Amino acid sequence: MTRHSLIFTAPKTIAIVKETLPTLQAKEVLVKAEVSAISAGTELLVYRGEAPAELPADETIASLRNGTLRFPLKYGYAVVGRVNNIGVSVDPSWLGRRVFVFHPHESHFVAQINELHPVPENMSAECAVFLPSMETAVSMLMDGRTTIGEQVVIFGQGTVGLLTTALLAHLPLATLVTVDAHELRRDWSIKLGAQFSLDPNEPKLKDKLLTMLHKESWSPGTDLAIELSGRPEALEQAIGVTGSNGRVLIGSWYGQRRVNLHLGGEFHRSGIKIISSQVSRLAPQWSGRWTKARRLQVAWEMLEQLQPTTLITHRIPLAEATSAYGLLNNEPETAGQVILRYD
Repeated sequence: MTRHSLIFTAPKTIAIVKETLPTLQAKEVLVKAEVSAISAGTELLVYRGEAPAELPADETIASLRNGTLRFPLKYGYAVVGRVNNIGVSVDPSWLGRRVFVFHPHESHFVAQINELHPVPENMSAECAVFLPSMETAVSMLMDGRTTIGEQVVIFGQGTVGLLTTALLAHLPLATLVTVDAHELRRDWSIKLGAQFSLDPNEPKLKDKLLTMLHKESWSPGTDLAIELSGRPEALEQAIGVTGSNGRVLIGSWYGQRRVNLHLGGEFHRSGIKIISSQVSRLAPQWSGRWTKARRLQVAWEMLEQLQPTTLITHRIPLAEATSAYGLLNNEPETAGQVILRYD
């Protein structure tokens, strides 16, 4: 049996390759893909050749664990499909089940049972494919340690940014402001619960943000700034609007792009905490009560509540994947979540 796989062959170059499937072992299943989601953050860095080539592709996803980010490579981590065949030692109840798998873009693939995440009953494949983005959004709230009455500014309203906004909008915050370069995303941000949404390129952005955050008798600036834009220059903007002893949470990965910060002024005496957050691990303060499985379950529950499929703007067949990456790279202002279909 054969499959079609997406391979990044060089910067801004992909190929859809026909391959022979590996033999199904006794404790494995064959998954036939329905949809997969393209990450406009990490995956675009890989597509552009801006990811460090020597870095392991991923240390927690089985299908990526033994590879690096050097071309050619398979990459991706959000596939929903159905179990199409099972090994002789696998419980027959798995056959025909819809599952989510952290796996690259492929029409068919073999997986271990422990790699499968059953999709809840009545949840569509298009909703379930948001699972990694929702888990990341959940981790942003956990690592940001947001509390009642705080002011929060989020830089970046891609899929993860929008889901983070939607989750934070359910908390009793004093102020929730977002920043994004694209009007489409700013409009979505307001619909999801942000009180204000600004363009990072508009004049005197810092002054406007500080005015929005001003409260009588409060220390100036935001309590928490979350940087999710993927833009190195946004980190300095985030630090600039954070008040004394506030927190800056970095969820972006900048790849090989360097971040230049001016930290010789107010920052030196500000007591601002800069926190790196990455979803593949739990922060140590959560290890006593939380596991990755518990966080993932919360992400499933949030997907059921929020139903984020309205964020999908393009559904593109795998055979036309070149146009999908070109769209995200060249016309990001027109795109929300882009998914690949395997009809």
